[in-house]
Amino acid sequence: METSDKTSENASGNGIMEIYKHISSMEPLLPDSSRHVLSELTMAIARRAGELGGRIPDVTKRSIEQIVRQMNSYYSNLIEGHRTNPLEVAKALEKTYVNGSRKDELQQLGVAHIQTEEWLTAMLRETSDIDVYSPEFICSIHKAFYEKLPDGLRIVKDNSGSGYPLVPGAFRAYNVTVGHHVPPDYTCLDAFMNRFESFYASRKIAATRRLVAIASSHQRLLWIHPFGDGNGRVARLLSHAALIQCDLDSYGLWTLARGLARKHDDYYAYLEMADCRRLNDYDGRGNLSAERLARFCQFFLETILDQIEFMLGVLDYDSLKHRIMNFVYRENIFGKHNDQGKYLLLEALAEGEYARGEATRLTGYKETVARALLQVALAKGLLVSDGPRSPVRLGFPYEYMEDYFPKLFIPGG
Repeated sequence: METSDKTSENASGNGIMEIYKHISSMEPLLPDSSRHVLSELTMAIARRAGELGGRIPDVTKRSIEQIVRQMNSYYSNLIEGHRTNPLEVAKALEKTYVNGSRKDELQQLGVAHIQTEEWLTAMLRETSDIDVYSPEFICSIHKAFYEKLPDGLRIVKDNSGSGYPLVPGAFRAYNVTVGHHVPPDYTCLDAFMNRFESFYASRKIAATRRLVAIASSHQRLLWIHPFGDGNGRVARLLSHAALIQCDLDSYGLWTLARGLARKHDDYYAYLEMADCRRLNDYDGRGNLSAERLARFCQFFLETILDQIEFMLGVLDYDSLKHRIMNFVYRENIFGKHNDQGKYLLLEALAEGEYARGEATRLTGYKETVARALLQVALAKGLLVSDGPRSPVRLGFPYEYMEDYFPKLFIPGG
């Protein structure tokens, strides 16, 4: 990198730090196409993501997507050092808070993430031509999240330790250090973000390289560090948005955040390595290390594939059917009618939803007993419905989540 691309100033108070000012400082923005492992991972992800999206009835998909969204919030908060209780976040979605406590704040963080992801997903599924890499879109993610938080959770400190109110959707107006990395000078953020958009939104990136570009853009956005706070969360939501546009989110049936949280130390180590300067004359032609960017991309894609494989196992029809039956007998859900009552849940698993009148056929009982068993399932939240005469579908109450979906919310599980 030329000396004109940087300035030196006392950014941390502990010594002279280099501040990037020229957009060429963040090159390369994509590993070269000769790395076959990235191509192989891309093909495997596309194949397995298609399998995941095709094996669940649409009605059930929507219910599971809600669970995955809450799982995404849980693990994204965990990455940021906030351990949110999934049940408490679920209660907060119903406006039940643990007032005046740290849990209250964590509940609000969890709800804000879920609501932001809901907004993001709905918008992208309705409008296919959104430029997710534009500064405006990235700022809108940040704004959507932080506008949902109280003022007490919108404070950020600069390098001197001074606290400033965080403006939702606004780039930072001061310089920062992130570990050993000093992100670009705040006066140059517009230039860096415009370059970020022009490259990653370019149609010159082949479709077969889009997934590698998503991985690269995740790292490079964090390298730019455009916001005073919330950069990691925004980067993960941006990756989620880009995966939706590539039809690789499998209808929301898997989450990147779980994989990154389970490999938290590796995640940060690979991010930091990719911040490093070029290692030698064989390490690409940019200012930063092409080799280490490729390693981050490989880690990122391996994490995606791992999480898709995990959910393929969790949502395997025969395995899920077996877990539901075990749960019915272990918890004695229908009492002496467990042998027949279980079919009320299994039918919803197989078909997505069914009319209430089907309870008689499914259980083999007369209407009075069949409807009583149906009410048991509805009362426990194992079946849900939009109205007293509407069809019923599978419900997934949090108190039974581990029975249906083991290890979903267990860090390191």
